[in-house]
Amino acid sequence: MQISNNKILITGGASGIGLGLTERFLKEHNTVIICGRRAEVLAEIAQKHPSVITKVCDLSDETERIDLFNWIEENHSDLNVLINNAGIQNWMSVEDENFYEKASEEITTNILAPIHLANLFSSLKSIKTIVNVTSGLAFIPLAKAPVYCATKAFMRSFTLSLRRLLQDSNIEVIEMIPPALNTDLGGKGIHDAYPPVSEFIESIFEQLKEGKVELTFGMSEGRLQANNDVIVKGFNMMNP
Repeated sequence: MQISNNKILITGGASGIGLGLTERFLKEHNTVIICGRRAEVLAEIAQKHPSVITKVCDLSDETERIDLFNWIEENHSDLNVLINNAGIQNWMSVEDENFYEKASEEITTNILAPIHLANLFSSLKSIKTIVNVTSGLAFIPLAKAPVYCATKAFMRSFTLSLRRLLQDSNIEVIEMIPPALNTDLGGKGIHDAYPPVSEFIESIFEQLKEGKVELTFGMSEGRLQANNDVIVKGFNMMNP
């Protein structure tokens, strides 16, 4: 993926990893569009970075995802990069009274939304790159966040297949695999002891410059390598 002179849509681009990506891509002379549910947060980012284009969109709503795509197609038909970054994480137990409600919310946001957007945007004539943000927890789950980990394992599997399915379409498929970082994912304070997002972003951009399609940092690097040592040969055999 070229890192400059793109028009990029980043879902969940107003906070955490999404905001880090937004600010770093701006430095590399890209046009960045971000979407999210909270208009006030998007307005704060637009005030801080006037060149950022914002769009209020609840990705858990199928109709709003379609509206987002139609808006892009009508107003930004030269968009060439989609980054599926938006996600939610709940620390919970299957015995919790609201477990199913929270699980449904996670599955919709972390799985249905990105696969729907991948389907929609792969038909956009200008699209060149789709980036799916997964997690080191896709390889080894944290039992306290059971559904979140399962959604990221799903997205890792889907991304492997998507890359193979689109290989003849000249659409590059990249997987970004963060470890735990100092963000508010899962709740304020839970991840305060982990590395800052800025270190992760700098590492990611170095890997993008090298042309890598599986982007890791810290603990996620070793987990990816251990996983690939086991499955790559079998994957290639099953998917010639």
